[in-house]
Amino acid sequence: MWLKPEEVLLKNALKLWVTQKSSCYFILQRRRGHGEGGGRFTGRLVGALDAVLDSNARVAPFRILLQVPGSQVYSPIACGATLEEINQHWEWLEQNLLHTLSVFDNKEDIASFVKGKIKALIAEETSSKLAEQEEEPEKFREALVKFEARFNFPEAEKLITYYSCCCWKGRVPRQGWLYLSINHLCFYSFFLGKELKLIIPWVDVQKLERTCNVFMTDTIRITTQNKERDFSMFLNLDEVFKIMEQLADMTLRRLLDNEIFELDPDLQEPTQITKRDLEARAQNEFFRAFFRLPRKEKLHEVVDCSLWTPFSRCHTVGRMFASDSYVCFASKEDGCCNVVLPLREVVSIEKMEDTSLLPNPIIISIRSKMAFQFIELKDRESLVENLLRRLKQVHANSPVHYDTLKNEAETSSLFQSTSVCSDQKFGNLKLSQNGNTVDKETSPLPNSEALIAIFHQSGTQSPDSRMSREQIKASLWNDHFVEYGRTVCMFRTEKIRKLVAMGIPESLRGKLWLLFSDAVTDLASHPGYYGNLVEESMGKCCLVTEEIERDLHRSLPEHPAFQNETGIAALRRVLTAYAHRNPKIGYCQSMNILTSVLLLYAKEEEAFWLLVAVCERMLPDYFNHRVIGAQVDQSVFEELIRDRLPELAEHMKDLSTLASISLSWFLTLFLSIMPLESAVNVVDCFFYDGIKAIFQLGLAVLEANAVELCGSKDDGQALMILSRFLDHVKNEESPGPPIGNHHAFFSDDQEPYPVTDIADLIRDSYEVRRSTWKLFFKGIVKLYSLHLLFLYMKVFLFVLFFAKIGVNCPYEVIFQAYILLQKFGDQSVEMIEHMRCRHRIRVLQGHEDTTKQNVLRVVIPEVSILPEDLEELYDLFKREHMISCYWEQTSPAFQHHNPNRPYAEQYLIDAQQFTNLYKLVSPWTCGAHTEILAERTFRLLDENMDNLIAFKGFAVCLDIMYNGEMNEKIKLLYRLHLPPALTENDKDSQSPLKNPLLSTSRPLVFGKSNGDAIDYQKQLKQMLKDLAKEKDKTEKELPKMSQREFIQFCKTLYSMFHEDPEENDLYQAIATVTTLLLQIGEVGQRSSSSGSCSDEYMDDVQTEACASTSDQDSVFTDMGKIPQRHSQSLSMTEGDWTVSLEHILASLLTEQSLVNFFEKPLDIKSKLENAKINQYSLKTNELSHQSE
Repeated sequence: MWLKPEEVLLKNALKLWVTQKSSCYFILQRRRGHGEGGGRFTGRLVGALDAVLDSNARVAPFRILLQVPGSQVYSPIACGATLEEINQHWEWLEQNLLHTLSVFDNKEDIASFVKGKIKALIAEETSSKLAEQEEEPEKFREALVKFEARFNFPEAEKLITYYSCCCWKGRVPRQGWLYLSINHLCFYSFFLGKELKLIIPWVDVQKLERTCNVFMTDTIRITTQNKERDFSMFLNLDEVFKIMEQLADMTLRRLLDNEIFELDPDLQEPTQITKRDLEARAQNEFFRAFFRLPRKEKLHEVVDCSLWTPFSRCHTVGRMFASDSYVCFASKEDGCCNVVLPLREVVSIEKMEDTSLLPNPIIISIRSKMAFQFIELKDRESLVENLLRRLKQVHANSPVHYDTLKNEAETSSLFQSTSVCSDQKFGNLKLSQNGNTVDKETSPLPNSEALIAIFHQSGTQSPDSRMSREQIKASLWNDHFVEYGRTVCMFRTEKIRKLVAMGIPESLRGKLWLLFSDAVTDLASHPGYYGNLVEESMGKCCLVTEEIERDLHRSLPEHPAFQNETGIAALRRVLTAYAHRNPKIGYCQSMNILTSVLLLYAKEEEAFWLLVAVCERMLPDYFNHRVIGAQVDQSVFEELIRDRLPELAEHMKDLSTLASISLSWFLTLFLSIMPLESAVNVVDCFFYDGIKAIFQLGLAVLEANAVELCGSKDDGQALMILSRFLDHVKNEESPGPPIGNHHAFFSDDQEPYPVTDIADLIRDSYEVRRSTWKLFFKGIVKLYSLHLLFLYMKVFLFVLFFAKIGVNCPYEVIFQAYILLQKFGDQSVEMIEHMRCRHRIRVLQGHEDTTKQNVLRVVIPEVSILPEDLEELYDLFKREHMISCYWEQTSPAFQHHNPNRPYAEQYLIDAQQFTNLYKLVSPWTCGAHTEILAERTFRLLDENMDNLIAFKGFAVCLDIMYNGEMNEKIKLLYRLHLPPALTENDKDSQSPLKNPLLSTSRPLVFGKSNGDAIDYQKQLKQMLKDLAKEKDKTEKELPKMSQREFIQFCKTLYSMFHEDPEENDLYQAIATVTTLLLQIGEVGQRSSSSGSCSDEYMDDVQTEACASTSDQDSVFTDMGKIPQRHSQSLSMTEGDWTVSLEHILASLLTEQSLVNFFEKPLDIKSKLENAKINQYSLKTNELSHQSE
């Protein structure tokens, strides 16, 4: 265990301790009298002393000391009761600390760093132990208080867990604490007087990987848009990395992928997630993926046990998995034995007598007269009780119906469940069973048999040869059924995998597909469901049905079954019914090809449920609008190519080309690019092994063509190489004739191309090996840990030994034990799911990058903001949306993001989010008036009145504020004080007759001599005439501004000048302009009958202004101070007083200080930098005010 460092003098301890190991900074010591071979007096004395001491006073026999070179003071940092225990601590120090300490310049820093790290490890160990004992230990609560104090998040930001670690800044590690919450990764360090805070939203994480650097063998690297952060020195790095992956994956799916978010109820309430929930969720996802069960299945128990396997006459060690509707078993040895027991098939669950040979046994009996014996079950009583309760619920929800049609083919009887009696009882459960099928009136089935039986064709082989091969395969399967079971509950072993790889006989193919995919359970649980769907969906016309009709005649047109209306009609019904069942998927291209093959080998209703199994369980997220699942698997496939085919990956630097070629392999299961009689064998493997079979076969195809691909000059040539190869993959054992593949676009007429048998290709996909020596040296290059290096060296020494004594080829046998590192067939479900989780982050972020680039491509031509600044602005816009999603679960922000919308409309913000952004980045800050101006700006930009605006409108508006000409800025301000921006209910838009008014008695003072006044009069007249001409050219004339609106306009201008360096000059200038405009408004009011402003009155206004010597500073004055002439004019109807944009602009141009203010250059970069820093705090303050 780790010890709190305390200083000791080594000189006084030499008589009691013996040094076993030492390094520059650490010493491992053994206490005398422990582990010595001899019997020296000193050792015996110390040993006797330790033996008689009380247990609390005894000293551990092994310890590790921290030593600083040149110092006589040492600090014990670890102790152990055994050599193995202390060696584990020593190895951890060597791997994680020893190489790091060399970066420090003085010994004080070394001692401080190591002691801080050891204290953190002790705290983490204590926290872990407490966490195991109670739900919320005191240590976790202390960490939560520190987390909230250090990062000032709202209460909704729930902390999941925390760890002690180091964050690398260049070559220097910063020791601190890593906090993982539902939306963020945070790191805090206070080391050597320097504080460091990092906040990384999970939604910004683009890549999460384990790597190594010069000093550390294993680190976690987190990559965001602009930075990479390395974290290391974890006590349990595997656990930390797994939790990071889960949190990043869950957050991205919740916030960026609405389709998945709506399907996964666990993502709906992120505030309820705990560390224990994450572990359970990971286990649940593995369970569903491994046994390919419906997404709604929830795992309840995982129990170590042993299952009696009659074929091997022994108990097989493994685990039982119990969920809502299934009991499953998986052996610890991969592929040895798996069992899937739908509770719908279970008749009874009983406890047997506990014996020494059969400890804690239970028997699960199913309807096909099979029984499964499980032993060594811990907590058997509660397990059986829970299983019986769920079993009762399953049978209550879905009564059992038997299928005993007498006209079934002989082979079909292999899969039927038969009953011993009509009524069976166990506990309080009663199964109602009858031998009648569902009434055909409630479940109409237009096609009662598979299309292959109707449109059967003879092959080129002799009938006897063809039938003999099929009969041999059928006989092998029949023998297998007798020994391993014939229903969905059969024992699934390596033997059945080999039978599948040989190709399933056509007479059994459809039925076995149903069993392997467990679609047979859905079929039996939903009698009449498909018929009702067909009745409801047929005859309706929509976009989906139009797409289906367009693709019907493109589905296997070379097969006679789809050259007439029988096959076409069946395909139409299945696709339309599924689109009606699952409108979120509807219909996607490639579904027609897959469904047409299902219809060939299965009845119509069976084909429907097979399609459901493929789309909703076996290929999750493949058939949606963005085909996220297929893209994720393409990214996984790229990594597998780099790992398993390094030479090919080295030649083809950009593997996206191969990924784009292989996309159709995954979407259509090779049906679109391989002859049908060969591709159905691939589908056989897919239904048994899932997506793993497609990965393996894809790698085998690339391996077979690696030499040619490495010699290809461009992407087109690589595509032709693969297409030609796949077009010549034949099935010599197919009973039917070869069917041309109309999807293949390449054929070589000049010379025959070598044919590859599909059985050989599939076998290679499971068993591919390379040359042993070549494998050895390639493996050495690819090693990432010393453990694997030692393993390979051990094998190498064995090879040399056998070669020396002259034994031939034993190395092939030896390497078979280790060859799993290089075989294509070692793709485990757990590994694939782990890789999918990691690559889903990259794919979703890739979609986000595409969205951003497309939005910026549209907006950049419309604005003058630099592209890099515009990108920063987009990130702020998107982050504002995300922050609302983080902490406001009832916020409609969740509904604002829709990845299926056009790029420019995928992210929308509401009024409050816009106000927050406006405060952060707008140059027009008006103190307390800022929020009012932001609300008016939002109403102006919200042209369709849906209370949402897109990024383009926001960016164009901001561009005018920063880079617009003066007339553009004034026009924007003008529009902000007209409806719809200015409303009657505006917070600051009360009638001017109820408030102090702008004075019209204030004379105009231009700061010029009287002799120059005439020049200004002429200049102003000319401006008005020019603006009138420009107005005629505009398509839409802005309405004139009323007096109430003008007062608000003036208030906004005054607010904008606050805290400006030229504040006094600006106030003086705006007072002058305001007075002039009020007088101009009166001109329009008096001459409204003629509809024009008289030049004579304008001259009088100017003369009066120049003659006056008044020096008032006040802009707002009371009604009593207004002269009678102006008071009378203002008492008129407010609607009669108007002023136009041209008047306002012309008046503002008369004041140079105002012109300078609106034309001075503004720096958006500094605003953006401050906004990135303050965006979180602004939202936090807003939420705290709301809670108050």
